[in-house]
Amino acid sequence: MPAADHPGGDAADVRVPVLIVGGGPAGLAASLALSRYGVRHLLVNKHRGTAHTPRAHLLNQRTGEIFRDLGIEEQVMERATPPELLANHVFMSTFAGPEVARLDAYGNGPDRIGDYRAASPARMCNLPQHLLEPLLVEAVEEAGVGELRFGQEFLSLTQDEKGVTALVRERGTGREYTVRADYLIGADGARSGVLRELGLGLTGAQGVAQAVSVWFEADLSRYAAHRPGILYVGAVPGRPPTDGRVFVSVRPWNEWVFLTFPHPDTPLDPDDHEAIRARILESIGDDSVTVRIKDVSPWEVNGTVAERYGTGRVFCVGDAVHQGPPTNGLGLNSAVADSFNLCWKLKLVLDGPAGPELLDTYHSERHPVGQQVVDRAFRSMADLLAVPEALGFAAGQSADEQRRILDSLNEGTPEARDRAAAVTAATRRCDYQVNAHGVELGYRYRDGATVPDTPEPDADRDAELYYRPTTWPGAHLPHAWLEDGRRALSTLDVVGNGAFVLLTGPGGGQRWQAAAEETARRTGVPVTVRVIGAPDDLRDPYGQWARAREVGPDGCVLVRPDAHVAWRAADGSRAGELPDVMAGLLHISAEG
Repeated sequence: MPAADHPGGDAADVRVPVLIVGGGPAGLAASLALSRYGVRHLLVNKHRGTAHTPRAHLLNQRTGEIFRDLGIEEQVMERATPPELLANHVFMSTFAGPEVARLDAYGNGPDRIGDYRAASPARMCNLPQHLLEPLLVEAVEEAGVGELRFGQEFLSLTQDEKGVTALVRERGTGREYTVRADYLIGADGARSGVLRELGLGLTGAQGVAQAVSVWFEADLSRYAAHRPGILYVGAVPGRPPTDGRVFVSVRPWNEWVFLTFPHPDTPLDPDDHEAIRARILESIGDDSVTVRIKDVSPWEVNGTVAERYGTGRVFCVGDAVHQGPPTNGLGLNSAVADSFNLCWKLKLVLDGPAGPELLDTYHSERHPVGQQVVDRAFRSMADLLAVPEALGFAAGQSADEQRRILDSLNEGTPEARDRAAAVTAATRRCDYQVNAHGVELGYRYRDGATVPDTPEPDADRDAELYYRPTTWPGAHLPHAWLEDGRRALSTLDVVGNGAFVLLTGPGGGQRWQAAAEETARRTGVPVTVRVIGAPDDLRDPYGQWARAREVGPDGCVLVRPDAHVAWRAADGSRAGELPDVMAGLLHISAEG
């Protein structure tokens, strides 16, 4: 049916509070969050099912915390490769050939495991997209709040002061219909039709490199099981240093993705499976291995961020607004965090307690994070090239020349020692790819739905490699182990679930409870008060929270539904400010 026949409003074929366009991790995470908040919505996805290839795969601790809040962390960990099998980042010539170097990865090293364990109750894991998406679908369908429609292609949108009207085509029949929504979330990937309809451009570099991903089966346990990891980076003797060969473990140790970056002068035909198989076998270094190719996907490396993450009543998340190289594995994780940031705000605006200006903070908070992760991923991609350069590999060298270089690493000569030192320095730069804890967990919202207080605390260590816990407004709430009766739980388990939560100590419980009740009366938004350190509420058995809270025993830390700190007060004398603080966060008037 033509769009002209449906000007919007009651004339639309479908009416929902929120329309989500795109059914990848960003869209499905938004659907699950809205489901948990009780917000009715429709998700349309042009593909007839969930992802059919592994694609993105690494889930960091922040994503684990979000999935914990959304009630699926256990299911994710049951299906994922556990963190101890992510322990190594291997640099090699080929799988069967000499190993060049190895890094402890993803918080598994003896110098980092304590950092990661202390920072979060969630653990990193490896769950490829084709296994994650069905799990998200199951959770959304079980919740029974939103509707998922696959095989439905978004065509266009118009918006006005009261809502958005989208035109959608049912791909199986060609039937077109309109959806009228209060708000629309564009989660439709790197070539986002929603972003295009908004007329929003991308800044940065596009088409930086051409890449091919090959999903294949092969038993490589004899080459991988003793040095478990998810990334094995090869430098095949005789090939140019820029001819990257990367193996990604999908399921240990017989299912893989092979990433290669063919030179423009020697493109790789995605339909020539024999040539692709030969390249894989060359990179394995063992012709006796049986390789069964399952899928070949060409793609291009981009480094772009949208000018804005939305306009009016339409907001975009995930790859629609930030695209970077796969290094660091930040794309999927940032996409999930985008949706988690946006959806609690939509809930409050749709329900009426919050003003629409709250939604403007989605862009101001997430845009700098998107720029940070794209920049980090690009630097990490460049860092990978430093390893063959440190070896002394150069264009034009023969395979025999480069094999002699590899063999000479252990000769003990001054030249070999210098080369080994250069390789060590180059591989240490790659630590920023596999242990970037500060980037993964430590991002802070410096301009948004927060109330600034003291200057932002300086990093005491490298801010990209190390996460610094703080209750500074805009930061992620520090994790501390507490006890509720005999049950252990994290501070992150006390907050979230769509609610504002105020944490205080035993000296401030009554005062802050009274302030919370007054806040609810004046703003319409409840604030849950939890007392840490009181015998009848939450115990702090290790004193972890007392060390992390950065406020006095009768002060407070006000935490948003997404577990970022909104405001804090050093002591209970400021309890009377809470109604006005909440009104400011919600962009409403706190009438007495």
